[in-house]
Amino acid sequence: MNIDSTIISGYQSLQDIGYLLSGKHQVLLVSDKNIIGLPPVQSVITQLKTAGCQVTVIDNVPPEPSQHDVSAILSALKQPRVDLVIGVGGGSVLDVAKLLSLLCAGDENVTLKSLLAGEKPQHRTTSLLIPTTAGTGSEATPNAILAIPEKETKVGIITPVMLPDYVALVPELTTSMPARIAASTGIDALCHLFECFTSVIANPVSDNVALAGMKKLFANIDTAVAEPGNLVARLNMLWASYYGGASIAHAGTHLVHAMSYPLGGKYHIPHGVANAILLAPCMAFVRPSAVSKFACAYDLIPDADLKLSEEGKSYALVEYFDALVHRLDLPVKLSQLNITPDDIPYLSQGAIEVQRLIKNVPMPVDKNQIEEIYRSIR
Repeated sequence: MNIDSTIISGYQSLQDIGYLLSGKHQVLLVSDKNIIGLPPVQSVITQLKTAGCQVTVIDNVPPEPSQHDVSAILSALKQPRVDLVIGVGGGSVLDVAKLLSLLCAGDENVTLKSLLAGEKPQHRTTSLLIPTTAGTGSEATPNAILAIPEKETKVGIITPVMLPDYVALVPELTTSMPARIAASTGIDALCHLFECFTSVIANPVSDNVALAGMKKLFANIDTAVAEPGNLVARLNMLWASYYGGASIAHAGTHLVHAMSYPLGGKYHIPHGVANAILLAPCMAFVRPSAVSKFACAYDLIPDADLKLSEEGKSYALVEYFDALVHRLDLPVKLSQLNITPDDIPYLSQGAIEVQRLIKNVPMPVDKNQIEEIYRSIR
């Protein structure tokens, strides 16, 4: 099947989506209670009903959803097979929408249990994903992340079939994000871009996408956080986030994400916040193995000192990461999240077990080194 997404982008770009609705009768719209009442979202619902669609609205997707949350949503559906799934929200909502596009496609053999066991389905129903945060890039990835409370961790369900038919990047839908959410999701996007850029499985496609995204992010993240009504900055951050997701689709994240997973899985730390704490210390560790790429990324910062040596630029990029997290007023210590030194052995074991990401780190890393990084930010 075709896994290329058509991208709709710009202010008020959701005002007329009638051309997407031909032949669509049963529509499932997935969101959360903070988003569902926004005028652009209500406009989409009105267009669906005007077109004669039967619309089922799910507006209770929680942050960091678990497999139990998805099972509950499936059990509540009166119509288990749909023609179109629309996801409107942050990464959690979009991940659930992607899973439902597989589970509501009419194949009884595809279940949540089979997906968690690694089954790769061949079909999904038509999907439209509309991010309301600029960070996860879920609209561009073949991944859906679910918490597994019994194991106090998260797992990724990965299949290219989940890539959507349509993506809408609509800046006015992001203006209600509080500054802290805009900051932490922006750092999440930065981690996607830079980790993929420095991953051992990076390639020319992922590199070009990551560079395009980092250029937009470095130029816009401060403005987007400080000026929520700045639609140009917000749209550029949506594109940076999309490029981050596309980078994941072509390469893969590594150390920051591996170490953030147990923080989210057991302690329920928001993903972007966990990434923000880990960004600079993890990249200080990785830096010696990817000096040229660090320097290349540093050159994209608007006020970069281009006279520095390559080695100097690599150090300056780590300093930029640290200063950016401080400037955005995000936590920089585990103690700020009520994580104690006694928790570090558990975190280290959890991180080293995320081997699908650890194997992407551009240098060998063991449990003791991971523990040292955690202790450096205790």
